[in-house]
Amino acid sequence: MKNPNEMSFLDHLEDLRWHLIRSCLSILILASIAFLTKDFIFDTIIFGPKKIDFPTYRWFCNLSESFGQGDSFCITEMPFRIQSRTVAGQFSAHLWTSILAGFILAFPYVIFEFWKFVSPGLHDVERKNARGFISIASLLFFVGVFFGYYIVTPLSINFLGNYTVSSEVFNDFDLSSYIGLLRASVLASGLIFELPIIIYFLTKVGIVTPKFLSKNRKFALIIVLSLSAIITPPDIISQIIVSIPLLILYEVSIFISKFTFRRLEKQMQNL
Repeated sequence: MKNPNEMSFLDHLEDLRWHLIRSCLSILILASIAFLTKDFIFDTIIFGPKKIDFPTYRWFCNLSESFGQGDSFCITEMPFRIQSRTVAGQFSAHLWTSILAGFILAFPYVIFEFWKFVSPGLHDVERKNARGFISIASLLFFVGVFFGYYIVTPLSINFLGNYTVSSEVFNDFDLSSYIGLLRASVLASGLIFELPIIIYFLTKVGIVTPKFLSKNRKFALIIVLSLSAIITPPDIISQIIVSIPLLILYEVSIFISKFTFRRLEKQMQNL
């Protein structure tokens, strides 16, 4: 006999539709607020890494002086300009940057809506064990966003902005290209920092095991170093700075996988 509390496939689709609608509305509302605060979004946040007094550059300068390297890591200029070469370039950048800001700010609520959709299908024990899911997922995402903004973005902009093939060529970066670099660095870092959460769910459904993660640690190291080389300037210091957090995340993911795997084994023994 069918359980009256069970939902049909169409009911699940309808439920999912409303979760997606509420998530999109939250992004739209916060994006509208970001759209109205254009000066702060662009002058302070977007173009912050372009300024020589950006906190990351001051930190590197102090670091080089502390290690007796003088001002070798100090930034004295940003020899490039940012321009818009299309009629709707600035408005388009304003619009899409606002949507990006809305998504980042609304991320905890989007995760909350996702959790509300999947949690009814979990057992009481599983819901209890994952009680801090929203907080942890949001924290990891925001740490990744800050890492991408304060570490990956300034390192990339500083290197690419100072790189020249000839003194005859002056760097004039298009506005969409500059924002695209910042957007990719921030979002990629935010999503990469969700690795422990992803590993948790993959372990829950049996796709990965802690043994598999530990056995393939050396391959993970190669991937991390390759990823660091791609998203950072080609100098060893920048690659090390980016690699360390990613390697720590991988080790944390192994620990989470072991913890989750042990709980699954206990549940199977109690059946």
